[in-house]
Amino acid sequence: MGDMTNSDFYSKNQRNEANHAGEFGCTLQELRSLMELRGTEAVVKIKETYGETEGLCRHLKTSPTEGLAGTAADLEKRKLIFGKNFIPPKKPKTFIQLVWEALQDVTLIILEIAAIISLGLSFYQPPGEGNEGCGTATGGAEDEGEAEAGWIEGAAILLSVICVVLVTAFNDWSKEKQFRGLQSRIEQEQKFTVVRGGQVIQIPVAEIVVGDIAQVKYGDLLPADGIFIQGNDLKIDESSLTGESDQVRKSVDKDPMLLSGTHVMEGSGRMLVTAVGVNSQTGIIFTLLGAGGEEEEKKDKKAKQQDGAAAMEMQPLKSAEGGEGDDKDKKKSNMHKKEKSVLQGKLTKLAVQIGKAGLVMSAITVIILVLYFAIDTFVVKKKQWLPECTPVYVQYFVKFFIIGVTVLVVAVPEGLPLAVTISLAYSVKKMMKDNNLVRHLDACETMGNATAICSDKTGTLTTNRMTVVQAYIGDVHYKEIPDPDSVPAKTLELLVNAIAINSAYTTKILPPEKEGGLPRQVGNKTECGLLGFVLDLKQDYEPVRTLIPEEKLYKVYTFNSVRKSMSTVIKMPDGSFRMYSKGASEIVLKKCSRILNAAGEPRIFRPRDRDEMVKKVIEPMACDGLRTICVAFRDFNSSPEPDWDNENDILSDLTCICVVGIEDPVRPEVPEAIRKCQRAGITVRMVTGDNINTARAIAIKCGIIHPGEDFLCLEGKEFNRRIRNEKGEIEQERIDKIWPKLRVLARSSPTDKHTLVKGIIDSTQVEQRQVVAVTGDGTNDGPALKKADVGFAMGIAGTDVAKEASDIILTDDNFSSIVKAVMWGRNVYDSISKFLQFQLTVNIVAVIVAFTGACITQDSPLKAVQMLWVNLIMDTFASLALATEPPTEALLLRKPYGRNKPLISRTMMKNILGHAVYQLTLIFTLLFVGEKMFKIDSGRNAPLHSPPSEHYTIIFNTFVMMQLFNEINARKIHGERNVFDGIFRNPIFCTIVLGTFAIQIVIVQFGGKPFSCSPLQLDQWMWCVFIGLGELVWGQVIATIPTSRLKFLKEAGRLTEKEEVPEEELNEDVEEIDHAERELRRGQILWFRGLNRIQTQIEVVNTFKSGTSFQGALRRQSSVTSQTQDVTNISSPSHVSLSNALSSPTSTSAAAAGQG
Repeated sequence: MGDMTNSDFYSKNQRNEANHAGEFGCTLQELRSLMELRGTEAVVKIKETYGETEGLCRHLKTSPTEGLAGTAADLEKRKLIFGKNFIPPKKPKTFIQLVWEALQDVTLIILEIAAIISLGLSFYQPPGEGNEGCGTATGGAEDEGEAEAGWIEGAAILLSVICVVLVTAFNDWSKEKQFRGLQSRIEQEQKFTVVRGGQVIQIPVAEIVVGDIAQVKYGDLLPADGIFIQGNDLKIDESSLTGESDQVRKSVDKDPMLLSGTHVMEGSGRMLVTAVGVNSQTGIIFTLLGAGGEEEEKKDKKAKQQDGAAAMEMQPLKSAEGGEGDDKDKKKSNMHKKEKSVLQGKLTKLAVQIGKAGLVMSAITVIILVLYFAIDTFVVKKKQWLPECTPVYVQYFVKFFIIGVTVLVVAVPEGLPLAVTISLAYSVKKMMKDNNLVRHLDACETMGNATAICSDKTGTLTTNRMTVVQAYIGDVHYKEIPDPDSVPAKTLELLVNAIAINSAYTTKILPPEKEGGLPRQVGNKTECGLLGFVLDLKQDYEPVRTLIPEEKLYKVYTFNSVRKSMSTVIKMPDGSFRMYSKGASEIVLKKCSRILNAAGEPRIFRPRDRDEMVKKVIEPMACDGLRTICVAFRDFNSSPEPDWDNENDILSDLTCICVVGIEDPVRPEVPEAIRKCQRAGITVRMVTGDNINTARAIAIKCGIIHPGEDFLCLEGKEFNRRIRNEKGEIEQERIDKIWPKLRVLARSSPTDKHTLVKGIIDSTQVEQRQVVAVTGDGTNDGPALKKADVGFAMGIAGTDVAKEASDIILTDDNFSSIVKAVMWGRNVYDSISKFLQFQLTVNIVAVIVAFTGACITQDSPLKAVQMLWVNLIMDTFASLALATEPPTEALLLRKPYGRNKPLISRTMMKNILGHAVYQLTLIFTLLFVGEKMFKIDSGRNAPLHSPPSEHYTIIFNTFVMMQLFNEINARKIHGERNVFDGIFRNPIFCTIVLGTFAIQIVIVQFGGKPFSCSPLQLDQWMWCVFIGLGELVWGQVIATIPTSRLKFLKEAGRLTEKEEVPEEELNEDVEEIDHAERELRRGQILWFRGLNRIQTQIEVVNTFKSGTSFQGALRRQSSVTSQTQDVTNISSPSHVSLSNALSSPTSTSAAAAGQG
C-alpha cells in the first residue's frame, strides 16, 4: 500500500515540480537526497548548492528569524509540492479477515465438520426398507415424518458456530477501532513549536510544512527532518534510526542534519524543516515497511523468531548481575522485552489445564458410547453388520461424535478471552474519563497488582507552579519578597539581567486567561518562578530580552542532569564577556569566590562563609520545603578569549548575586490519594532531583513519611555508595538491604531512578515479586519508565520521549489519577475472577451431566445445540455482564494480589464446587425420577430422531435457570453475603440477566426440534424458576462454611516462579500495536497454546530420549543460572515455531519446568 501511495506521490509531484519549478529553488527530490547525507558531507553539499543555510532558506522562501508568513495559500502550496507531515497508517483488518481469523479456532472447526457430516447423513435415505433389523432404536422414529427433520441439529450447530464467530469478530473489530481512535488521539495531542510571521506558536505536528522554522528543545521528539540553523549545545539521541546509543552533537558547521523520530537529549535551537511525512527519514522507513505489507510482515516475524532464538542462546553467557552495561546493550538494539502480563500468564495456564481435562473427558465419552453401542448391538443382540445398515450405524457414530465434541466445547472456556477483552476494553474507555490514557492494554491490569509506586515530586505530587517565597540578597535573609527599594540598585539590575537572559526565551509569564486568575506560566516552571520574582520586584524582563535577543547570546551551557546549572555568556558593548549562571544552590555556591554585599559590591566569599551560609540560610529554607537556587555571574576579559569548551575553568570564580527559595506547593488532593495507596498496601516512594531537606519536608506534607517511623531518606550519592561494592559494581544484595525502608531518594540522577526500579523488581527478598509503577516527565526518565511494570508519563509537563516510553499517560498530571488506575486495574482482575467463578461452575456441571448421562442413558440429557446455547450465548453475555462491573472504593481496602496469588482462590473454589454439587444433585434427581415427579413420559433411551420430550426440556430449562441465578452469586468473589450490593449501578448486568431469561422462554416455548425442546406448562415453569432461586439460598449456605476448614481445596491458575519469564518477543516495540493487543486479538489463542505446549513437551521428551539428555542436562544447568535474567518460555505466543523454540537451550528447560 505504501508503495502505491509513494509512486502516486511522485507522479503527482513530477507534474507539480514542473509547474512550480520557478517558485521554490529546490525540488522534493533534491531535498530528499540532501537529507540522506550526514556530517561534513552535508555541510559541503549545502555550501556548494545553496551557499550556506541562509541560501537554502531563501530557496525555500522562508526567513531564519521570522519563519514562514503562514498564509493559508502558501501553506497549501507547500503541502501540495512537498507533501503533508502525515504517514498513512497500515490498513486495518477488514471485518471479513477478522471473521476468517475467528474461524481458525480448533474447537469450532471440529464442530463444523461434525455438523456437516450430520447434515449429509440426514439427507441420505438408506435404500429399501430393510433397515428394520439394523439398529435397536429406529422404531417409532420414522412414522412422524421426523426423518425429514434430521437436518435440523446439524444446521443449528452451524448456526451457533456462525453466531460465535460473528461475536468474536465484531469484538475484535470494535477493539481495533478503539485502539486506532486512541492512537489518533495521542497523535493529535502532540504539538510542536514553530516560528510563523515572527510569532512563536504551537501547532499540531501534522501541520508542519517544508520551510517552517521549528524551535527544538530538550526532550522533544523531532517530527520532521530538517537542518540545524542556530542554537547551542544540541545533542541528539539517534538510536531509534541508527541503533547507535551515543548521543550525537549537532552544530551548524559540522553536522547540521536533524532527523525525524530522533530525541533531543540536551540543548535547544532552531531548525529549518526540509522533509515531512513520507519523505522524511522515518517516513521512508515506514513506507518500506508498509510496502510489501503482509509478506514483509511474515518474513519479519520469521526473522524475528530466529533472532530471538539466537539471542536466547547467548543468554546464559551473561554474568549473573548484568549491571548497567547490560542494559545499555539491550537499549542499543531496542530489545526491550515486555513480560506477558500477570493475568494473561495465569489465564493461559488455567485454560491449558481445563482444555486438557476437557479433551480427556470428551474422548472417554465417545469411546464409552461407541463401545456400549457396539457391544449392545453386535454382542448382546448378536446382530450382523449388514451393508444396507451401514448408514444407520454411521449416523449413530456421528451422533456419539457430536456428543463428544459437545462435551469438549462446554469444557473449553471460550468465554475467557472474550471476558478479558471486554473487561480491558471497557476499563480503558472508562479510564479516559479518569484522566488515564492507556497506551498498552495490559498496563491497566498490571496496575491492579502494583505494590510500589516511585513518583517524581515536581508536577506530580506538587502543583508545578513555582513561586519565589524567600530570598537572601545583600547579606539579608528576607522571609518574604523584599521591597524593591531595600535592594541595592546595582544588585537589582544584575539580578534582573541574570534572570531574564539566563533562561530559555520560550519561558514567559503571560496574563491570566480569566479575570482574577493566576498569571499563566509557560515553559520551564523553575524559570517561571524566577521571572515571577523579577515581576514581584516591580521590574520587567521583556526590555532586557528585546535588547539582547536570543541570536546575540554568545554561548549557552544548557541545563542537564549532570551540570545541574545553566549558564549564558553575552558579549558586552566594550568587547568583554559576562556570564550569568543559575542552578542548585549547593552546586553553584561551591563555585563562588565572591558575593555581593549590602551596598551591591562584591566581597570575598570563603569556604567557611559558605558553610555558615548553608547552615543559616539554605538549610532553614530547605526545611520549609523550598528549593534553593543560586544566581551568580562572572566577567571575562575580551583578550585572550577564554576557552569556552573547558567548562570547569569557566564555571568557577563566580560572584553570587542572591539565593532564592522557590516553593512548589503540594497538590491539595495528593495527601488523601497517598493515604489510599498506603491503605491498599502500596508503598509510595519519592524520587526527586531536589535536595534532601526539601524532599523530606514535601514527603512529610504528602504523608509519604510520618515522623517517628523507621524509614530511610537518602541522597543519590549516598545511595550509590551503599549499593556498589569495592569495584563499583551494583550488587542486588546491597539494594535489598536498602529498598524496603527507602521512602525518599533525593538529588538523584536518572540512572539512580533506573537502578532503584530495577533493584526493586529483581529483588527476591519478599515472597511476592514486587510490581513497580513509575511516574516520569523528563526525557531522562525514559529508561526507568521502560523498565517499570507500568510507566506513567505526564500528559501536560511530560516530554515526547517520556510519553513514548510510558504505558499510561496521565492527562492531568495528577497523582490521584494513579489511584484511579489502581482501582480500575484491580477491578479488571476481579471481573475476570467473577467470570471464572461463574464459567467454571457451568463447565463442571455441563461436562459431568453430559458425560454421566451419555454413559448411563447412551444420550446426553443436554443436546448439542442446547449446550452451545448455554455455553456460547451465556458465556458471551455473562462475560459482558460480569466484566463491566464498575469499581468501588472497597477495592482499595485490600492488599495487592501480587504475582504468585492463584487466580482462583480457596473461597472461589469453595463457591464453584458448592454450586456444582447443588446443580448436579438436582439435575440427576430430575433425570432419573423427574418423570414420576411431574407425571410425564420419560425421555430416557429415546430412539434416534424421536421428538423432543418434556422431561429433557425441564432438565434443560432448570439448568439454565440455575445458571441465571448463579450469575448473581458470581458478582462477589470474596465470600460477601450481599450479592445484590450495587447491582443497579450496572445497567448492563440487569439487561443481560433479563434478556437471557426472555430468550430462554422463547427457546423453550417455540424452539421445537432445533433446540430439542417441547413447550412447558406454567406449573412446570414455576418449578424450574423455583429450583433456580434455590441457588441464591444455597449461596448463603456456602458463605457460612468457613474456608479455613476446607484445607483440601486446591487453588488453581497459580503462576510459579519459573513460569513467569519474559517472552521471546524481541523488537516488538516497533509495531504500533503491542503484544497484549495481538494476544487478545486471537480470541481463542489460549486453545492453540495448549496444543502447542503439549506438542512441545512431547518434542522435549523425545529430545531427551534420543541421547541428548546429557547435553540437555548441561544446558539446563547453565540456563538455570540465567533464570534471573530473561529466559524464554515456550508456552508463550502461539506463533513460536517449535523447531525454533527447541533450538534454544533455555527453552528446553523452561518447557521441562512448564510440564509441572
